[in-house]
Amino acid sequence: MRVVIAEDSVLLRRGAVRLLEDAGIEVVGESADAEELLRQVRELRPDVVIADIRMPPTHVDEGLQAARVIRDEFPEIGVLMLSQYVEERYVSTLLEQGARGVGYLLKDRVAEVERFTDAIRQVAGGGSVLDPEVVAHMLGNRGNGSPVDALNDRETEVLSMMAEGKTNRAISKALFMSERAVERHVTAIFTKLALPVTDEDHRRVLAVLAYLKT
Repeated sequence: MRVVIAEDSVLLRRGAVRLLEDAGIEVVGESADAEELLRQVRELRPDVVIADIRMPPTHVDEGLQAARVIRDEFPEIGVLMLSQYVEERYVSTLLEQGARGVGYLLKDRVAEVERFTDAIRQVAGGGSVLDPEVVAHMLGNRGNGSPVDALNDRETEVLSMMAEGKTNRAISKALFMSERAVERHVTAIFTKLALPVTDEDHRRVLAVLAYLKT
């Protein structure tokens, strides 16, 4: 797997590069600003782009805007955005072009090597990943009368893990229940949220993420 990483903090960028290389992921490009990121992506065509949302010169959302350009020009490239804080509006902007092959993690997750590398592989394969804190924040911000209010505690927990990109098998292991039990919860979630049931996991996640975005 070939990755380009964009982060203006040299310390964080070099640390991430070392972690990725140790995990067997090839880093083919590094950049400190959005302009250089776009140049490298167009030249190197990586499998995944990892980018900080806030980059020079204004440190507002240059990385996010670059990600939108990349997803428009190269929809086959996975994009994993990193952020210092939970910013729901950034998640919404990121999902405007669809949730396939996209992820949003807090920077603290970089130190959690297994979670970080798993997220990279998921977006590379067209999956979707949201940081657990982002999911919790979005679920917590649902207004009164939201369909999520109809979910029980276990279904809400399963929904959160689905939105993080976890498979039924991964959810069953995390919650110490059978896969069949997870499937029943997933079916109940789709029914209560009026979302179509599908055999394709990535379409299931896309539907849930699309709901969380609204």
